[in-house]
Amino acid sequence: MKIEATALPDVLVITPSRFGDERGFFSESWNRKTLSDAGVNLPEFVQDNHSMSRRVGTVRGLHYQAPPFAQGKLVRCGRGSLLDVAVDGRRGSPTFGRSVAVELSFENGRQLWVPAGFLHGFVTREPDTEIIYKCTAHYDKASDGAVRWDSLGIDWGVADPLLSDKDRDAPAFSDWQSPFEYAGAA
Repeated sequence: MKIEATALPDVLVITPSRFGDERGFFSESWNRKTLSDAGVNLPEFVQDNHSMSRRVGTVRGLHYQAPPFAQGKLVRCGRGSLLDVAVDGRRGSPTFGRSVAVELSFENGRQLWVPAGFLHGFVTREPDTEIIYKCTAHYDKASDGAVRWDSLGIDWGVADPLLSDKDRDAPAFSDWQSPFEYAGAA
């Protein structure tokens, strides 16, 4: 398993090894012991989510779940490709409001670890793109929130995205009151 740091210290790119032959490949997409042996100790996962976006240029996000139901997410692409984005939403963090964007695809097998306290979103690059992610907290509708996707200067690579009403009507980052607080270096 390959583990890469990003410009946001708590966000990681994790690429599991693939073992293939003429039939295809095999990969362990998640192995707590392998990550722990590499010095990465992620929280317990309690829920897996799977979504599919039919159209290229579909933007979902920037989403979060407020404490005490804040979610960390381990995100991967099951089919197609997407640009996955994490934004530090922790008040007091030295990287508050900064983002990283990572290309995840079926082909590259990369995964993005997005810790609790970070906003998460993505834009699809291929039709019928599937995103699969593990969550560290169960979904809680009352804690669900969003920040407007285009309010941070992120280059999503799309001018006219397909958006949900929730994402279209979300407040700009500058108007958002973050429920997350930076606890200092881990």
